[in-house]
Amino acid sequence: MTVGLLQLELSIPASRSLKEKRRVLKSMKDRIRSRFNVSVAEIDDHDVWDRALVAVCCVSNDGRVCNQILSKVVNLVESVHESELDDYRVELL
Repeated sequence: MTVGLLQLELSIPASRSLKEKRRVLKSMKDRIRSRFNVSVAEIDDHDVWDRALVAVCCVSNDGRVCNQILSKVVNLVESVHESELDDYRVELL
């Protein structure tokens, strides 16, 4: 069994309030969950309106599958125009 963990550091430059930030993140998290069947959560910077730290987790019996899924998640996040991907980190456990 392999657990894949992806941490995404995001900037949300158009956000002017926590409400706008939450709208952008909810849309992104729902899209990621529905396309890839993974767990997604905001794990830090809860009260900062223009930044977010988001974690994505998947479980598989093959490490390559986890890596492929998480790479596709990164590609999806990069294509979202309401946020900018500053950095990301992938871990396979």
